[in-house]
Amino acid sequence: MTAQQEREEGLARLGEEVSACRRCPRLVVWREQVARERRAAYATETYWGRPLPAFGDPRAWLLVLGLAPAAHGANRTGRMFTGDRSGDFLYAALWRAGLASMPSSSSSDDGLKLTGARITAAVRCAPPANKPTPQERDTCLPWTVTEAGLLPSVRVVLCLGAFAWDGALRLRGQLTGTRERPRPRFGHGAESPGEPWTLLGCYHPSQQNTFTGKLTESMIDEVLERAAELGGATAPGEG
Repeated sequence: MTAQQEREEGLARLGEEVSACRRCPRLVVWREQVARERRAAYATETYWGRPLPAFGDPRAWLLVLGLAPAAHGANRTGRMFTGDRSGDFLYAALWRAGLASMPSSSSSDDGLKLTGARITAAVRCAPPANKPTPQERDTCLPWTVTEAGLLPSVRVVLCLGAFAWDGALRLRGQLTGTRERPRPRFGHGAESPGEPWTLLGCYHPSQQNTFTGKLTESMIDEVLERAAELGGATAPGEG
């Protein structure tokens, strides 16, 4: 077995362990309540109702770090950023950047594949009001530390929002054993070089941001273009 195959087996095991996590009582209660009561539009569906494993390429150079699963999106479908408008916006951008095989994502078995990218979240359970706590983020962090160790090809971490940015800084501190001073500040397009990868900021593709124009298609496209530059990746058709 090659080292890459061992890492991929490790990622698969990690996904199973993440899916069984019950470390945060508030999140366990909420995610399971949502899965039982369900939204009327999805009343006949069986919700995932568990923590979300990461999704994407095990050889990724780009790690996309979100906030947390949406109650009736990923918490329903069982795949990160799948089944809601935030996911539609994100996957369309990844498709335009040549990182996704399809421009939309509706279910975990729709055939979507990522190449060069992997998606996870600072908190892997759906939180009430889409607002996880800092304590829940820190409780979830060890899962991401383990995952980062199994993704040696990652060169850029794209943080969707300030909460994810803060989580990524904590992750980098855990991996390097250092604390960054002054602490890099989040902003759309903000960059923080360092080891083992560069942080890149992007406004979260929430409906609040995309409907109001705070985040547009051109804005996220520019961030992904910059991610490719930082990661040494080539644009579609250039290599």
